[in-house]
Amino acid sequence: MDLIKILAERLSIIVTIALLMTKSQVFRRYLNSQLNKRQTLTLMLIFGVFSMAGTYSGVSINGANAANTSAIGTVSAGMLGGPLVGLVVGAITGLHFYIFYGGFTGLACAISPILQGLLGGLIYWLARDKNDDWKVGVGLGIIAQIMEMAIILMIARPFEEAWNLIMVIAMPMVIFNGLGVGLFLYIIKTVYHEEEQIAALQAQNVLQIADLTLPYFRKGLNLESAQKAAEIIQKISNVAAVAITNKQQIIAYVGLGSDHHFIGQPFMTEAGHKVLRDGKSMQISEMEIECKYPNCPLRSAIAVPLRPGEKTIGALILYRARRGKSIIDVTLAEGLGKLFSTQLELADLEHQKELSVASEIRALQAQIQPHFLFNTLNTVVSLIRSQPEKAREVLIFLGEFLRRNMRQGVSFHTVREECKHVEAYMAIEEARFSNKLKVDMNIETGTENIILPPLVLQPLVENAVRHGLLPKDSGGTVSIHVHKDGDSIQIIVRDDGIGISSFKLRDIFEGVEEDDAEIGIGLKNVHRRLLRLYGQGLLIESILGVGTIISFRVPISRSVLRGVTL
Repeated sequence: MDLIKILAERLSIIVTIALLMTKSQVFRRYLNSQLNKRQTLTLMLIFGVFSMAGTYSGVSINGANAANTSAIGTVSAGMLGGPLVGLVVGAITGLHFYIFYGGFTGLACAISPILQGLLGGLIYWLARDKNDDWKVGVGLGIIAQIMEMAIILMIARPFEEAWNLIMVIAMPMVIFNGLGVGLFLYIIKTVYHEEEQIAALQAQNVLQIADLTLPYFRKGLNLESAQKAAEIIQKISNVAAVAITNKQQIIAYVGLGSDHHFIGQPFMTEAGHKVLRDGKSMQISEMEIECKYPNCPLRSAIAVPLRPGEKTIGALILYRARRGKSIIDVTLAEGLGKLFSTQLELADLEHQKELSVASEIRALQAQIQPHFLFNTLNTVVSLIRSQPEKAREVLIFLGEFLRRNMRQGVSFHTVREECKHVEAYMAIEEARFSNKLKVDMNIETGTENIILPPLVLQPLVENAVRHGLLPKDSGGTVSIHVHKDGDSIQIIVRDDGIGISSFKLRDIFEGVEEDDAEIGIGLKNVHRRLLRLYGQGLLIESILGVGTIISFRVPISRSVLRGVTL
């Protein structure tokens, strides 16, 4: 009865040690990942020390220290680390026992830990999904202890003393070592489950925050986006306060301490500058917060850099109202920091795309205006005496055309507006070339208000007129058809002009620069922009001497755009 009481006390100590082990981030990381050689050696050392602690907790009976709980460490090492870890830990435990305790059970107690470690490793091999099951651990601990007692009976001499020893320790050892392995694995599994729950909760919070902050960070890091993001984080995460900074000052602050921490304050703490300088996250103590306000409620913080690309542009800081470190807040802050950095990088790329597309539109406007303007003015000069009313109409159409063509900052407009632009252009061209040009425009009812990128239809019509119809002595007709087709509209520009050669079509689609920069520049520009926006550009069918058909599709809903705004 005394032995049972003593072993129960020693078991409680071992279990406490096991609990402390599982609180170690190093130990958790090792058990949750594929180990390299260095980590495997470290894990062997941890379990070796744990197993030797079980030996030291043993009770000496008849000159032998066989009544101990070392089997908890050796069996658990094999189950959690594999046969090699179990073998080495068993060897460490056995050698330690043989050198420091010895006795008539010395050799038997030196061999049995090795076999116990291999027994645990066998479960690791054969039933990996059961290697942290506490029920399996109880059973394996019992088997391991029975095996150790069998080895003592086979090796220890004199046999009578060995038998008497076994009669005393058998039942307590089987019970407490089996129970000890089970408790150790139960603690491990509880820790795993706790971490999974924390990870799941943090992932849910991060994704929710990401979903709510994405519309704001699309505009980049500014006072509005930073303040909205800080409010969302503080509401969902329940941290004491949230601050977002640029490289000089606080640009958003929400939560405790807002009476003396506010937007516009210089970002002067050494810890904050270190985060910005090194581009690495940092846990900040109360002293490192460096708040001079006497009753500041903030006690600790975690600061993470905002790095869209390779350059740090600011920091996200989560404050806590209590001292100490929180792995939960660290995980949340680092996750949000990486997420916001990615969002800001995407916003910057989107802005660069906008600038690129705007530059393309300005280049297209510049390409269209000079030659067209001079030719139209010459037409007006020739008409002003013979047909002054006609000249007046041409000037009105020219004004309308230039007004629409020179509009800046227009993201999208309707089919109706684009067709008005084409009508103004064609009215001028028809005035210039009398009866040589005809236009046939067929716009299906219900498509007039569907939105298009600017300058996608007029350049196609101009290309058809200039390079398809005008080179023909008899001129020709350009037809424009707009109709719905499923969840898109299809726009077709057809002419009966001279056609486009296959070589020129290849140059247009492959972006080859030509000697005559004006030929195909409109088609190239429109094709690139449509491809960037919708993933599909122009489709061109052309037969020399017969004519050309150019078509493209535009989604009816803007929601299908690829995140690019002109």
